[in-house]
Amino acid sequence: MGVIEIRDAATGSSARILPDLGFNCFQFHAVVGHKTVDVLDALPGFETGTVKASSSGIPILFPFPNRIRKGRFNWRGETYILPGTDKWQNAIHGLCFDRPWRVTARGEDFVTGEFQLSVDAPDRVSFWPADFILEVDYELIGPRLRANFRITNPGDRDLPWGLGTHPYFKLPLAGGRIEDCTIDAPARKLWELVDCLPTGQTVSPPDDKELFDGAYVTALKLDDVYTALDYDGPQFDLLVIDEASGIQITQTCPPIFREVVAFTPPNRGAVCLEPYTCVTDAINLAAQGIDSGLRVLAPGTEFHTWIDIAVSPILT
Repeated sequence: MGVIEIRDAATGSSARILPDLGFNCFQFHAVVGHKTVDVLDALPGFETGTVKASSSGIPILFPFPNRIRKGRFNWRGETYILPGTDKWQNAIHGLCFDRPWRVTARGEDFVTGEFQLSVDAPDRVSFWPADFILEVDYELIGPRLRANFRITNPGDRDLPWGLGTHPYFKLPLAGGRIEDCTIDAPARKLWELVDCLPTGQTVSPPDDKELFDGAYVTALKLDDVYTALDYDGPQFDLLVIDEASGIQITQTCPPIFREVVAFTPPNRGAVCLEPYTCVTDAINLAAQGIDSGLRVLAPGTEFHTWIDIAVSPILT
């Protein structure tokens, strides 16, 4: 598999992207002062495709993040069936995280990838109500990795969609101990889950899942969908802080990302803070009249959004 590396000339920060496996940015080395921070965790063998495509780096989840119950949903009078791939036979993580993308532009500090369902995964066209084009630009701006997303509906049918990313942040950030690492998300509520699927109800987080004021990673066991984000300003931050090294990761998102999945992968020095535009199983919840965040893109239109991951000294 061919790897593309981009580099910021001013700082020496670099990132590596694997177009053949979901256009996954699986390595980001941010240079902050005299420190090089290895930001993303990837399992051995990821570059060669010998481990799960969703296990490493930043999987891109579209046109649905997380799960669809039993891989089935109804849309505009038609029933759609997707392969069930988790242990409950739910469809998981969308249609493009594990397929090759096409590189359409590149320079020293950026690369653009494109995935069109009908072109790049024609065997999956029957799984979704409409064709789509997803373009992603990765750009390095100093010790900051910017992802720009462009969603286009090239067909003549409405496109239901949700977008998410699944970054694995390596812990600790720059030496030291994982016990000194905290995470922070400005969320007031959790979606109630049964077997990883939302019931449609939201609840206040119990003490052992409370992230609003920060929590030590080693005290957490999470695979949860947070919502009711509470923040000032036009955007919000998700934080990973390594107190011993004095380094933090700030993942900044616009308000379209209304849910955050927090996941502590078992037996790994890593944590996932995953911004989603909708909740798990959004298309089925929306059919029940629940505000799930499902969005619909009209034929011939497009939608743009972005996510930033910046590395810096701890901000006070």
